[in-house]
Amino acid sequence: MKIKKIIFATGNEGKMKEIRMILADTKIQVLSLKEAGVQADVEENGSTFEENAVIKARKFMELTKEAVLADDSGLEVDAMNKEPGIYSARYMGYDTSYKIKNQSIIDRLEGKTGDERSARFVCVIALALPDGTVITTRGTMEGQIGYEERGENGFGYDPIFYLPEYRCYSGELAPEEKNKISHRGKALRLMKEELKKYI
Repeated sequence: MKIKKIIFATGNEGKMKEIRMILADTKIQVLSLKEAGVQADVEENGSTFEENAVIKARKFMELTKEAVLADDSGLEVDAMNKEPGIYSARYMGYDTSYKIKNQSIIDRLEGKTGDERSARFVCVIALALPDGTVITTRGTMEGQIGYEERGENGFGYDPIFYLPEYRCYSGELAPEEKNKISHRGKALRLMKEELKKYI
């Protein structure tokens, strides 16, 4: 089957911008749920990023009968037993601001330095096609939890995610730079290779 249009199961404008930038040269039309006129909630009750991404992609593919991409991503902090992990968006409650969430993580790592603050962003993207095909790709971005919030770019946990290699925080990277090294950028580029088989 040929894919001309794909729905990305998100309402997050930041994500849509990132995705459109990376998939721009595929000539595939990328629509958000809102643009596709879809309103539905999906219970992400999987125990891994992969399971949650597949649950979401399948549900919206069944609803729309279109090719659907969905992602599940989050932050894993090694010293916190890989929390918040798949609960990153729900950590401390959906309505809690990221300022509060970020400060809580910084507080929990008090007294830890260097590699003791190791963390990574994980992103899994699932593609569900109307013929039943499901494909997943995974990307990670390794770093450390910083000691304060920095940078105006990015969203969520970006302002506390320090990249030793670049000597800056994820929240300080320009969008183009971030796309090159981010977990979502990596997972998307892998998915782009899969999509090319259907163009």
